[in-house]
Amino acid sequence: MVEALAEKIDLVGMGRRSRAASAVLAKKSTAEKNALLDDIADALEKHEPAILEANHADISLARNNGVDPIWIRDRIALERRMSGIVADVRRVSELPDPVGDVLLDKRLENGLQLVKRRTPLGVLGAIYESRPNVTVDISTLALKTSNAVILRGGSDVLNSNMALSRVLRSALSSQGFPTDAVQYINSTDRGYVSEMLRLHEYIDMIIPRGGNGLHTFCRENSSIPVITGGIGVCHIFVDASARLDKVIPVLNNAKTQRPAVCNSMETLLLHRAVATDLLPQVINILGAEGVVFHAEPRAYAIVGEDDRVAPATDDDFDTEWYNLTLNVKIVDDVDEAIAHIGRHGTQHSDSILTETAAHAERFLNEVDSAAVYWNASTRFTDGSALGLGAEVAISTQKLHARGPMALEELTTYKWIIRGDYTSRE
Repeated sequence: MVEALAEKIDLVGMGRRSRAASAVLAKKSTAEKNALLDDIADALEKHEPAILEANHADISLARNNGVDPIWIRDRIALERRMSGIVADVRRVSELPDPVGDVLLDKRLENGLQLVKRRTPLGVLGAIYESRPNVTVDISTLALKTSNAVILRGGSDVLNSNMALSRVLRSALSSQGFPTDAVQYINSTDRGYVSEMLRLHEYIDMIIPRGGNGLHTFCRENSSIPVITGGIGVCHIFVDASARLDKVIPVLNNAKTQRPAVCNSMETLLLHRAVATDLLPQVINILGAEGVVFHAEPRAYAIVGEDDRVAPATDDDFDTEWYNLTLNVKIVDDVDEAIAHIGRHGTQHSDSILTETAAHAERFLNEVDSAAVYWNASTRFTDGSALGLGAEVAISTQKLHARGPMALEELTTYKWIIRGDYTSRE
């Protein structure tokens, strides 16, 4: 099964239709938007066989192209995820609608009444690789916040994305919403990405989800504001006072549950006081799950005779592996751990396991990442896991959003000023 590709796509026309659709969305009530999302959830369940048939075609193509099975499982396959995707849509429907929220309401001495109110961004442009669930996540969050969206997914999941976009557009039509509120660029021609990045008259924000190359390309070539993130060289630091009987399950979860996602652990930092006892356990238990280890000299001296352990190179600690490779380094104290994360981290998600509250507070305050944890796996950096319904991306920027981007991050605000024929003195 291979979807027919568009011969020629009029992106300017697509942008105009999105802008018109966003104006209609801005008039829709929360009740109407929630009814739409409930219909989308029902439609996804109803059409699951057709969606999975399309997804199986993408999986077959990936296997024929020699794609890593871990990547297929975590980034392409939908079968085990459909129930979660549907549940996230229903959860977004149940969440409060931020559009219209009043952030500030005050009266000035001159009598002017000032109100700062949340409004939709307008039109979102999403460019992403693999992960067809993103098609649903971004679309439903956008619709809840009265934003239209133009989607351009990866060529490796074209069949899946086209099947999902058909379901979304059908639900829009059945609920009396403009179908052009969700549009999908059904072409693998990368030239459309460059053209999309210049549609500043129609697209208000670009959201890339993929590797560092995609993010860099968008930043360097876009005339539209870009929210980047999702590059996850994530760390867990095991401090000297950590409960060693509770550490291994957290490390196992952070690395092996879904190793090809951006919030999985890539580097384990061990305090020198616990390394001799803990590191062999890590090698044995995570190694049994298929993990291989790249160890810096002090760690290698402890476990280097194990054939699952190789000496680490300098580049290893800057690498997002997307697989079952784990870097290991021994540090002298919390200061060295924080310094290492500052040099090699990507400001995504980092965690400390410790019973020393002062060390935890230092870590939480000094590690400059979008999400910092105390005694928890980094795998929680996810819109659904944090109760946000879903997310359009994990932003590692500081303006205007950081961390999982959900409903509030898809809004801006306007100032509403009421006077009584008031002039400025």
